[in-house]
Amino acid sequence: MERPFLRRTCCQPANANIGAARASFFPSIGLTGSAGFASASLSDLFVTGSSGVWSFAPQVKLPIFQGGRLRSNLKLAESNRDIAVTRYEKAVQTAFREVADALVARATYTEQLHAQRALVKESDQAWNITKARYDHGVDSHFALLDAQRSLFEAQQNEILIHQQTLANLIDLYKVLGGGWQ
Repeated sequence: MERPFLRRTCCQPANANIGAARASFFPSIGLTGSAGFASASLSDLFVTGSSGVWSFAPQVKLPIFQGGRLRSNLKLAESNRDIAVTRYEKAVQTAFREVADALVARATYTEQLHAQRALVKESDQAWNITKARYDHGVDSHFALLDAQRSLFEAQQNEILIHQQTLANLIDLYKVLGGGWQ
């Protein structure tokens, strides 16, 4: 399946390698030139007239007997590009999965926190009622201690869920690329 956008954005060095491998199939021409001054002796270089000297040396390089190596280099460059595209796609999929997981966890923790806060409120009311009943001699001290234990347990669970919610916010910030060090 051709993905031209991914091939353009994520793998520019790999695409450049493919272009270089394809270019090696064509002849290459190198030109070397130099210009300067020549003098019979070094002392006469600036005193007397000097003559101008130039040279030109063309070089042609033809890839005649290298067909198998050049084709292999091209296939290697294309394979490296395909590997880079696959790694990029995997990184994108992993990023989307991590963000989705963090968002789902955030929704779950938010629901749990609301439910736990409602339980703390109800446990507090139950403790107040049990304390009033204990003060009037209707309930035993054991019932008062049990209501207080239930209230403390609900408060402790609320703190734990709130801590998990904050940790989830940090994770969400991190997977969204929030400059986490």
